[in-house]
Amino acid sequence: MTKVAVFGAGSWGTAFSLVLADAGNEVTIWGRRPEVAAAINERHENTEYFPGIELPAGVRATTDPAEAARGAEFAVLSVPSQTLRENLTHWVDVLPDDVVLISLMKGVELGTTKRMSEVIAEVTGIGPDRIAVVSGPNLAREIALREPAASVVACTEEKVAHRVQELCHTPSFRPYRSTDVLGCELGGAYKNVIAVCVGMAVGLGFGDNTTASLITRGLAETARLAQRLGADPLTLMGLAGLGDLVATCSSPLSRNRTFGEKLGQGMTTEEIVASTRQVAEGAKSCASIYDLAAAHGVDAPVAEHVDAVVRGEISAREMMYAFIARDTKHEKD
Repeated sequence: MTKVAVFGAGSWGTAFSLVLADAGNEVTIWGRRPEVAAAINERHENTEYFPGIELPAGVRATTDPAEAARGAEFAVLSVPSQTLRENLTHWVDVLPDDVVLISLMKGVELGTTKRMSEVIAEVTGIGPDRIAVVSGPNLAREIALREPAASVVACTEEKVAHRVQELCHTPSFRPYRSTDVLGCELGGAYKNVIAVCVGMAVGLGFGDNTTASLITRGLAETARLAQRLGADPLTLMGLAGLGDLVATCSSPLSRNRTFGEKLGQGMTTEEIVASTRQVAEGAKSCASIYDLAAAHGVDAPVAEHVDAVVRGEISAREMMYAFIARDTKHEKD
């Protein structure tokens, strides 16, 4: 039985722990709050995020990172992307020497514009051949309910991608593999920003023409940046690109779309943040993604305008009509 440590007892960390246990692994979740860990151990339930959903017997929890990591062949990282560096700095000394690190996070670090796998490599000193990412249309609650879903496991070393693929393959969760880590990470991070934008359109009362246009142009924007940075454009047509984008932009379960809806309804970023514990990664990463695009000379109007709304510089309605007012161009540009 393979031992897996999962750092993060939030919705996606918990749901992925369930997947790992269903695949026959022994899973220890590290959680910050003792009451959450106690509920998982005593009631086999994360009462904070998935009340009423029973976790497999192979899942237990602890607030001690050393206990979670002890003997683990794989360590899954599932914390808010902007807290990864600080958290991982505290955990690096307890990680086993030959551990494979798996990132579930979808963001770009503020200030450095580094992807999550790059932050992991920088903090731990582990090479990219032992860092994998999981990305796809994986709304956590649906995964926890064992509804059929697929995802992509990416690592520059295909043998490691194959190991992770086998680690999380269950009757309801089908992982594909890829070596295009860059494309998978950019697709996962950018779709959150686009989902905030789509949510604003929904909050303003606009219909399907508007949302379809935003999704499509957002995908084109993602592909431009990904290709400029050296990713395979076809990755953006797959599960980690279009698949994740459609799910996140379409579902009321999406935190990013919900965040955007509230902006469209007139709430400020500060008011939204104060009203929920859950993190909308797109509201954080829009600035860093725009900085990354600008540094590489890539036009990124969605990231730019979402960032402006999140900062309170323009309203959601002003953003929508700013898109229409932009100079006309060829669709492939």
